[in-house]
Amino acid sequence: MLADDRIQEIAQEVAAAPGVRAVVLGGSRARGTHHPGSDLDLGLYYDAAHLDVAALAAIAGRITGSEVEVAGPGGWGPWVDGGAWLRVDGMAVDLILRDVRRVAAQRDRAVAGRFAFHQQMGHPLGFLDVAYAGEAATCVPLVDPDLLVPELRRGLDPYPPALRSAMIENLWSAEFLAAGAAKGAAKDDVAYVQMGCAAALMLAAHAWHAAAGSWATNEKGLVPSVAALDTGPGGIGRGLRDAGRARGGIGPVEFSAQAVAALAAIGPDRLAPAAEQVLALVSRTREALSAAGGAPG
Repeated sequence: MLADDRIQEIAQEVAAAPGVRAVVLGGSRARGTHHPGSDLDLGLYYDAAHLDVAALAAIAGRITGSEVEVAGPGGWGPWVDGGAWLRVDGMAVDLILRDVRRVAAQRDRAVAGRFAFHQQMGHPLGFLDVAYAGEAATCVPLVDPDLLVPELRRGLDPYPPALRSAMIENLWSAEFLAAGAAKGAAKDDVAYVQMGCAAALMLAAHAWHAAAGSWATNEKGLVPSVAALDTGPGGIGRGLRDAGRARGGIGPVEFSAQAVAALAAIGPDRLAPAAEQVLALVSRTREALSAAGGAPG
């Protein structure tokens, strides 16, 4: 694992590339949920008109001691954007590009309660556009001479109430997907049922996170992580837990355990009961979060 001073040194070096305005620590390390094998994610906030990709590649090469290919803006797709995969002192270090103007635009959408999922390689559900806002809200600034990060965070702390409401209201689409999967079970359409159930439960997990005021920026571990919303300083609070369990008979721990079990049970010989279980789980989640008002406390 890289020491903090080495991470800061790397951040200072990549920040010297023309067009890079700030370098932040992101991912599990920023959230404090990393383990010894976790990658190191460094977000590079850049001005599109001034970013020098060749200069950034040269700097990355000096850091690793070998040639590095940097994918410029859009090189990794319209939403993951671009960056580079480095190996530094035996550790995986990911440089992730983020266009300042696009991040600011998604911050404004998040505050207004607007969001969408976009097709993107590596994101089965789709890339959540306001994840850009979530990244800004949860990152740890390492190099930020212009105080850009505080500006990108404007309106994001606490979690925007309009976005919380919108995520909970979007549970109708999760119910629609689950109902479609249940119908598909009658035709023994295994792939369709599995896809519909997984998507429905991921949307429900997004709603749980929003209700908790917790930024979900990636599908990885999204459903199991709902259980952690029940405890700790970032927990959703007794009021929401109790209201949800009273009206929907479910809380975050129950949702997470039942969702994982339902997904694991989907197979050729259990399509119908598993799909019905998912539909019931999503419906109970919608009832619980709507009844609770989606307000942590």
